[in-house]
Amino acid sequence: MNTFTPEWLKATAVRAVRTFAQGTLGALGTTAVGVTQVDWLGAMSIGATAAIVSVLMAVAGLPETKTLPEAE
Repeated sequence: MNTFTPEWLKATAVRAVRTFAQGTLGALGTTAVGVTQVDWLGAMSIGATAAIVSVLMAVAGLPETKTLPEAE
């Protein structure tokens, strides 16, 4: 079974974008009073790292696509 199908790519992209948004929002915290006081570069860096981890974990298999890596 091929893991990298169009269905898998779409599900992985959706998961990575959602994870990026969650990571970025989580990094913002509650200490910033206004939009100009937010460390956007730092928050987006954390979001990007979370998205990369999400893609790497998707290689292990996504339950919503019913694809699992081939057993060797």
